[in-house]
Amino acid sequence: MAVDNDIRLLTAVFALMCAILQGCGGPAAEKSAPRPFPVPEVPSMIGSGNEAITYLATHFWDDFTDTSETYVCDSSTVNGVHTDDVEQAFADWAGYLRSGTPDDAREAVSAMFRRIAAFERRDTSTNVFETVSSLAEKYLYDPNSPLRSEDLYLPFASAMSSSPLVPPEKRAVYEYDAKMCSLNRTGSPAADFRFMDKAGRSHTLYGIDAEYTLLFFSNPGCEACKYIIDALESDTALGSMVSSGRLAVANIYIDEDIEAWYGYQDIYPDSWYNGYDPDFIIRTDLLYNVRAIPSLYLLDRDKKVLLKDAPEDRVFAALHRIGDGQ
Repeated sequence: MAVDNDIRLLTAVFALMCAILQGCGGPAAEKSAPRPFPVPEVPSMIGSGNEAITYLATHFWDDFTDTSETYVCDSSTVNGVHTDDVEQAFADWAGYLRSGTPDDAREAVSAMFRRIAAFERRDTSTNVFETVSSLAEKYLYDPNSPLRSEDLYLPFASAMSSSPLVPPEKRAVYEYDAKMCSLNRTGSPAADFRFMDKAGRSHTLYGIDAEYTLLFFSNPGCEACKYIIDALESDTALGSMVSSGRLAVANIYIDEDIEAWYGYQDIYPDSWYNGYDPDFIIRTDLLYNVRAIPSLYLLDRDKKVLLKDAPEDRVFAALHRIGDGQ
């Protein structure tokens, strides 16, 4: 009888250990060592170029989130891949997103969410869903990220806001983020507003007559804003676009210290539309999702958004392409 009890106890312990191991890595010893991030191979029939990049963007997470196998998950690995390698892979993927069409990029983001959600439903003990979700916010939505894109973060935030895999209190946060990302989406008309210049004259965004408008939300004393001002002033090609009237720069202050704004007028070029929001409506009525200063929007003649809260290097590159007739 004692032998039978020992056998049953050993069997139970073995079963428990197997269950623990399979929860995030399986019992096989060879799966315990870190593996490289499994970048998908592009089928030979697709070849190279934009189609290959679109394929990579859409299927980037397929092998990593293959639910037929799981690998070790701990503080240093995510499904068998070192956390630093997963983050680098996410940054690479975000680069692929920018190389495709906007519709393809948004579908790739939605595909990524479906993959990590399926993995989480299979085994809630893994850290795949949590890690990739955190990276999505860091790279696509953090205002300091050079890869940020509210247009791309929107489908992710929308999916998270309605997912039963996300706690209710966090779903509410994602719902708010999705609402903010929906403001002034690329390809849509920018919200109009009025602003006052230093002489007390009233203007509106839609009253600016130019082929392109660079909407520049700035603050007095902001070093990053000063960098953009100096860069625009020193760039002869962009300066020519401004002097010819082809490009208008609307440099707008949206906070309340108007005295500080008046004290900074010598820094602002006279050829720009320099003004402040007298009604404090841009922030309070949430016309624009200005999460950090500076913030840049590029608009066409009809004030349709071409670039939304984009890093200055992307804005300058786009303006140079416009100036070169591309």
